[in-house]
Amino acid sequence: MVRKAKVEFDEQAPDGFDPANPYGDPVAMLEMREHLVREKWIQIETAKILRDRLRWCYRIEGVNHIQKCRHLARQYLDATRGVGWGKDSRPPELHGPKKDLDD
Repeated sequence: MVRKAKVEFDEQAPDGFDPANPYGDPVAMLEMREHLVREKWIQIETAKILRDRLRWCYRIEGVNHIQKCRHLARQYLDATRGVGWGKDSRPPELHGPKKDLDD
């Protein structure tokens, strides 16, 4: 039995998925959903790692943390933009029609 030296992951979106007709191929639709969930979890875990590094930097640097940890704070803020499972983290075209409050 031969083991692979490196584990390889398929990091690309499924080939048969058509965004114009997402329900045309149910298998591709489920694969696309799994792909989006996997990418979202990667973003969340990356933000957690950066948060831990920033917390460590704040503790080590003490009163100089504003200058010394600025690069980590910027990375953390960039990593947390658009991350989450709520409706607001999706692109605007996927939000659906807006409902008027006057109706």
